[in-house]
Amino acid sequence: MTERSLAPRRYAANQLERLRILLVEDDEGDAFLVRELLSEAEAPFDLTIASSLREAQNLLVGVECVLLDLGLPDAEGIDGLRKLLAVAGSAAVCVLTGRSDEHLGVQAVAEGAQDYLVKGQVDGVLLIRSLRYAVERKRADENARLLREVELRQAESARLERGLLPQPLMQTTEVAVEPFYRSGRAMGLLGGDFYDVVQVGDDRLHVIVGDVCGHGVDEAALGVELRVAWRALVLAGVPEEQVLPSLEQVLMSERRAREVFATVAAASIDLPGNRATVRLAGHPPPVVLSGGRVAPVAARTGIVLGVRPTPTPATELEFTGHDWSLLMYTDGLIEGHTGVGNERLDVDGLCKLLDEPAARDVAIPALPAWLVNRADQDNGGPLTDDVAMLLISRGGGR
Repeated sequence: MTERSLAPRRYAANQLERLRILLVEDDEGDAFLVRELLSEAEAPFDLTIASSLREAQNLLVGVECVLLDLGLPDAEGIDGLRKLLAVAGSAAVCVLTGRSDEHLGVQAVAEGAQDYLVKGQVDGVLLIRSLRYAVERKRADENARLLREVELRQAESARLERGLLPQPLMQTTEVAVEPFYRSGRAMGLLGGDFYDVVQVGDDRLHVIVGDVCGHGVDEAALGVELRVAWRALVLAGVPEEQVLPSLEQVLMSERRAREVFATVAAASIDLPGNRATVRLAGHPPPVVLSGGRVAPVAARTGIVLGVRPTPTPATELEFTGHDWSLLMYTDGLIEGHTGVGNERLDVDGLCKLLDEPAARDVAIPALPAWLVNRADQDNGGPLTDDVAMLLISRGGGR
């Protein structure tokens, strides 16, 4: 049987960080005793002594633990503890007193002290251990508080960002619209991409997908401004050929720097005529699924918004039959890699994905999410840019 020593265990000085302690004690004899007890434990420490609470307030910088007597000339009892806690910051506070009143100890801990020690009832090892435990508890409490604050801020931000994503403003049942959005911003739900859907009258549906360069908070805010401005312009009955120029004016007046620009794909769908007018401002072309085929819209492309105000050309698109889908998306979807090397998915790769047998087995409402998942797989990980999509479908959708 192995014998165990009952002697107080000493700390290995080279295994512990030096503990910076502030003792607030007006009795020189008690202060001397505390120093002796700490030395007895043979643990590394730096001890500073203050004889009053006022003096202690000037010595808190860099202190990890405060050892507080509850009977000071300028602070008595729990009131003194409260005053110290108000200025202690990240320092742990332990109460050391000759008052062996358990209720006072419980009250001290309830007020925020990390521990309660009674003079004459602790040895050096217990004292230094209690101080170290108090420091670690204080750190854990601080980390938990900071984590909670971060979680609350993230939850608040998430509620705000979800509120900024639009609900399609439409009444028709002639077509169905499936929106998709995923931010490339870490811990964010909203990036610089945007989309919107507005029905005007009984026969015309206006849709837009846009991308503000970058995907930070400023770009997200600008994207929301552009979306709201576009919706207002459409609802106000501004002629279609004037909507994007007006949107460009908003961009140029609201952007934080002159080099900020935006790309846009906009379409006005004539429901009775089964056709659409497409305008592209530096944006990749929409893709049409119809008659078992997948192909990009052969649309003329204008320059991006915000560089040199120029009219965006219009392209007329005639849909074949009444079973089709129009996929509008931002370039975050097609800029991911497709395996080894620097080859990217691009528009042709997107069309090939949509033409795969696996894609044809996916229900139309689930197709945008399926596309992003496949693009993530081919990229070897999540796409780094924002992704926004609108899938407008009629009939069977293919």
